[in-house]
Amino acid sequence: MSDENALARRVGETMFAADRASRETMGMELLACEPGRAVMRMTVQALHLNGHQICHGGFIFTLADSTFAFACNSRNHNTVAAGCSIEFLRPAHEGDVLTCEGVEQVQSGRHGVYDMRVSDQHGQVVALFRGKSAQIKGHVLPDEVQQPETRA
Repeated sequence: MSDENALARRVGETMFAADRASRETMGMELLACEPGRAVMRMTVQALHLNGHQICHGGFIFTLADSTFAFACNSRNHNTVAAGCSIEFLRPAHEGDVLTCEGVEQVQSGRHGVYDMRVSDQHGQVVALFRGKSAQIKGHVLPDEVQQPETRA
């Protein structure tokens, strides 16, 4: 495993351990955290259903938003959402297993753009989410900040 991949994995583990909303409230699992990429999974439970007995869009959004957070923090720079949008394409029902894969599209200075794809257990796309990130001060793992290379 490369140093970048190992760092991203440690960042993901550290963030997920502290993320009670994703873990406890939503019942999400972090499946992968790699440089510029993350994958999370959530099973739709009865408590996620709206008045139409389908998964409330806010919970699908939260799965995508959480995945976005792991993808954009994966390089160990504190990063937050600067904006996002979502397109709901099909309903999810109780018992469906939703997987969200988030992938960095571009990183430019302190800003990045990331695309999330939420799919069900049959591979059908439930929603597409695009997020813009902004780096802020600090690091997820302050003891693992990589020093810039010096020239001899």
